Amino acid sequence: MDECFEWPRVGRRKPWHLEYRTLARELRGRRLDWAVLLPNSFRAALIARLGGARRRIGYNRDRRGFLLTDGLEPANHVDGRFAPVPLVEYYADLAEAIGCDRPQDTFELFTTPREDQTVEKLLKSPEQRPGGPLVVISPGARYGAAKCWAPERFAAVADRLVEESGAVVVVTCGPGEEHLARAIAAAAERPLRVFDDPRLTLGELKSLIKRCDLLICNDTGPRHFAKAFNVPVVTVFGPTHPQWTATSYRAERIVRIEVDCGPCQAKVCPLGHVKCMTGVTPEAVYEAATDLLASSVLRGA
Repeated sequence: MDECFEWPRVGRRKPWHLEYRTLARELRGRRLDWAVLLPNSFRAALIARLGGARRRIGYNRDRRGFLLTDGLEPANHVDGRFAPVPLVEYYADLAEAIGCDRPQDTFELFTTPREDQTVEKLLKSPEQRPGGPLVVISPGARYGAAKCWAPERFAAVADRLVEESGAVVVVTCGPGEEHLARAIAAAAERPLRVFDDPRLTLGELKSLIKRCDLLICNDTGPRHFAKAFNVPVVTVFGPTHPQWTATSYRAERIVRIEVDCGPCQAKVCPLGHVKCMTGVTPEAVYEAATDLLASSVLRGA
């Protein structure tokens, strides 16, 4: 990656806004040969066209075909609807269509010695019980509130892991998610650590997950960190379809329930009951967690 241009800020992404026009002008100055569009949005295709890319490659959907020079028909478009497929395969089709070798769904992440040292220092605690597994809970989800399992349920799982497995439990949070981490701590009856002040950086979060024995989270980014570092992960799914983000990772346990109204993909429950999440019990998540901790699924799975 030679250069990185930032997308205009929220609220300034319309073509008539100065930041949008400035981005288009900067892209035109680079005299782009290709624009490979991973987002399916109309706006992404428009900025590629306004940016002067000679070849504009992406999926022909969202009424943007006239902006593309190479509009690919999505293989998952059946009877007027888009069937759920793993996005890694969806994008692999796009890569293959432009002449690249088909990529696999394995990947690597890296941390720096400084990040590793910072996390090691944070984890040093006199109350840490030797020999117990290190369990990280990541309760947030930037997609929307409907994807967030209740803090008191995370707390119930944490309590049982501390009591019955001698676990050391650490709760992390991203920007704007501090209240979730603190709510888990308030609901927990057993000691746990909350890294909320200061929050971990993205690099430090990677380092923490690399070091832990188990991650428990919603359908969100950190679950993919777990796969990269071969760390077992329990993922709670609610309104989102697990097939869209399937990872083919043997050391992941997905916990979800079938509901008649989902998966709806909504950021906020349109019916107000969020039963796809409330129906996921602490017992189900705890069983998945202990199964991973006790099983023969090792790093490298």
